[in-house]
Amino acid sequence: MTEWWKSAVIYQIYPRSFQDTNGDGIGDLQGIERRLDDLKALGVDAIWISPIFPSPMADFGYDVADYCGIDPRFGTLADFDALLAAAHARGIRLLLDLVPNHTSDQHPWFQESRSAQDDPRRDWYIWRDARPDGSPPNNWISDFGGSAWEWDEATGQYYYHAFLKEQPDLNWRNPAVRSAMLDVLRFWFERGVDGFRIDVLWHMVKHVDLPDNPVNLDWAPGQADYTRVHQLHSTDQPEVHGIAGEMRAIADEYGARVLIGEIYLPVPKLVGYYGTPEQPGVHLPFNFQLIGAEWNAPGLAKMIADYEAALPAEGWPNWVLGNHDRPRIATRVGAEQARVAMMLLLTLRGTPTLYYGDEIGMEDGEIPAHLVQDPREIRDPGIGLGRDPVRTPMAWDATTNAGFSPADPWLPLHPDWIARNVEAQRGDPASLWRLTQKLLFLRHEHRALALGDYHPVDAGGDLLAFERCYAHDRLLVVLNLGDTPQGFAIPEWAEDFTVLASARGGHDPALLSPNEGYILG
Repeated sequence: MTEWWKSAVIYQIYPRSFQDTNGDGIGDLQGIERRLDDLKALGVDAIWISPIFPSPMADFGYDVADYCGIDPRFGTLADFDALLAAAHARGIRLLLDLVPNHTSDQHPWFQESRSAQDDPRRDWYIWRDARPDGSPPNNWISDFGGSAWEWDEATGQYYYHAFLKEQPDLNWRNPAVRSAMLDVLRFWFERGVDGFRIDVLWHMVKHVDLPDNPVNLDWAPGQADYTRVHQLHSTDQPEVHGIAGEMRAIADEYGARVLIGEIYLPVPKLVGYYGTPEQPGVHLPFNFQLIGAEWNAPGLAKMIADYEAALPAEGWPNWVLGNHDRPRIATRVGAEQARVAMMLLLTLRGTPTLYYGDEIGMEDGEIPAHLVQDPREIRDPGIGLGRDPVRTPMAWDATTNAGFSPADPWLPLHPDWIARNVEAQRGDPASLWRLTQKLLFLRHEHRALALGDYHPVDAGGDLLAFERCYAHDRLLVVLNLGDTPQGFAIPEWAEDFTVLASARGGHDPALLSPNEGYILG
């Protein structure tokens, strides 16, 4: 039996920005439940919800104060149970966002850890003495800028934080930490969740001796502060694969579950997180290549081929166009080419993850300086690292605040929300929402798209073409990534195929208009 997640399309929800029901300008769990029928109509198979655990919100939920509860801003455990039941009743799976690398500094574990050097939980976090001159233990830099070490005056040591000082890193070399965090997986699996996206999986173990990271000699002003060093010793340590294996073993105990690892590493290292036949790792190490790729046909064709070639025998591919940390696809490639990008995402071999709002072509929002919320932008401003622009509220209709909330939203809406919203696009046969729905329908109808093999097809110029096949189900995909018309020689085996979908409503796959794409079958 094929695992459900191989043929699924996963839809990422940033809960603060999806649907508000209590009038505080922040999305909530009841809001997600209210919109499940919209997601069912679109055709998604699973939702992944960014963190909803109790949190001081120093990093908007990625600083967890209780792994087994729900933050009151989002609702209650009863609201979560109702959402889970409602999703399952519609055949929609639900994944949670697990943040195991670090906690909030308000978590009881850390409060105990920092109470005294001899506290039993001291070693649950990474504490070290200062250097003789009083400086931090090494040169590691926080991903949010500045030293990754924070001095604790009360106990006379530094603690390590890969992100904000309010997010101290757990010491995963401590067996008690491992046991406690693995119990968190069991808690939610027992409750019925279908899997986890695991935050910064590759960060979770550090070199045992904490040596300095190598200095990046190519760093220049204007680049992110953390890139002043290469994270050789602070990330991607060999021992992390054993932890991934333990998590996988627990997931496997519960049957049809999935683990997705957030890992920003080159492909040769990324694919190591699938594990081995003897010790499997996560089911899907997130493949973020499309997010940062140069958008041209030859480059993408090579990237796809290299990724396919690097996958282990049992490794199932996956693709992502956007998420809550990176610029939106419509901003990166333009509104017209975003339609082609959506077609690419939903026709490549593997499990696609669709970021909320991309189905209506939302672009990065415009955030005035006085409304900036993101601590990353506040700490390292003006160099394009701010994440607020990709977290703006979902536009559902043309009513007050786009149907998101009766109150002023926590972030401003995208400027064209009156025209660019779900209701308007559901009524427009030529809209991106309708194209996305059509593509998801075809994935459900054709096993070639959901599970089939991938074979490149010669095209040339700005065209990217490939075959998807499963048994007797055979499809041809051809995409124009350029802004000029492109001729395409249809292979002999596909000469009798008809157009199943097109990015812009065209009918002639032998001559693709700019920003056009076809699925033929």
